[in-house]
Amino acid sequence: MERYIGTVSRGVRAPIIRQGDDIVQIVTDSILNASRAHGIEVQDRDVVAVTESVVARAQGNYASVADISADVAAKFPEGTVGLIFPILSRNRFAMCLKGIAGGVKKIYLMLSYPSDEVGNHLISLDRMDEAGVNPYTDILSEARFRELFGYEKHRFTGVDYIQYYKELIQAQGCEAEIVLANDCRAILNYTRNVICCDIHSRERSKRLLRAAGAEKVFGLDDILSAPVNGSGYNEQYGLLGSNKATEDSVKLFPRDCQPVVDGIARKLYEATGKNVEVMVYGDGAFKDPVGKIWELADPVVSPAYTAGLEGLPNEIKMKYLADNDFADLSGDALKNAISEAIKKKDSDLKGQMVSEGTTPRRLTDLLGSLCDLTSGSGDKGTPIIWIQGYFDNFTAE
Repeated sequence: MERYIGTVSRGVRAPIIRQGDDIVQIVTDSILNASRAHGIEVQDRDVVAVTESVVARAQGNYASVADISADVAAKFPEGTVGLIFPILSRNRFAMCLKGIAGGVKKIYLMLSYPSDEVGNHLISLDRMDEAGVNPYTDILSEARFRELFGYEKHRFTGVDYIQYYKELIQAQGCEAEIVLANDCRAILNYTRNVICCDIHSRERSKRLLRAAGAEKVFGLDDILSAPVNGSGYNEQYGLLGSNKATEDSVKLFPRDCQPVVDGIARKLYEATGKNVEVMVYGDGAFKDPVGKIWELADPVVSPAYTAGLEGLPNEIKMKYLADNDFADLSGDALKNAISEAIKKKDSDLKGQMVSEGTTPRRLTDLLGSLCDLTSGSGDKGTPIIWIQGYFDNFTAE
């Protein structure tokens, strides 16, 4: 029978997961329960994905604001530090900032403008252009920024992040001075001790600062990269990928995820005889064209995945074939010709015109984005995503 449905992405409900729960067994049971209840058969090369949040919760990978403060105080006993390029987020950065402020006496907080790294705008590009400001060279004090742009609030959250972050620092008994600039080295006009809060550009920022004479350079990935007073930690990413848990704690990005995905794949094979691909996913890698926000605030889309998810798609652009190679065909003749071309395609189409316009991104980034959009970030209650047909093509029966 001819198939009429291709890729299907389903959110799978799971129990509320707590510290100490067996996440491997819970995910396996949730998929098997959904299979039985809804009559969906597990197939080879299905993809099962579980959000990083519940993996970290099961691991108990939490830390308190006081733990962050203790780590920062140990790294910066001088008491003064520059924080550069944090994202504008109450969920992602506010608790980190609170903890850092609790560990020092003064913070020079340098924000990028007109937006942060992931697209949250302090001001619009148009307003910046109207003011005649050059974002590549101009360093603005808080007073000068206010003089030029006033008190503008984020279009989605309604928060004035300059004011919010400054008051948050001061509430910890720490002095705050706000600077706005886009060259990381501008912070060296104020202090030689720096924490790079940027996510995807952090290694470049560290390199430039060290070359320019900074004395101490750490990133958020260096804070809580080891336990502090028995806290959670992430040896690779530190505070990167953390989320607000309570008013005094954060949930860190999960660690040791490879045994989790391998364990789920093994248990599903034992139960079904099918080879299922498994991944842990965080933020998807996509951009909102209206708010200009790039979703990826996690350090990676997927911290762990089974071997079959390595690599890039290897796909032919069907409309290219239809408009070029087989422009004189139609109906069944066109369908059959395209099917044969797909069956005979090279194992690596990179650089070939027939693949132009397909998506040149890693499979895990594409799948993670699909998973993030399917599960959402609110009350859907589906931290597990079950994808079928992703690796099928036009020839699949």
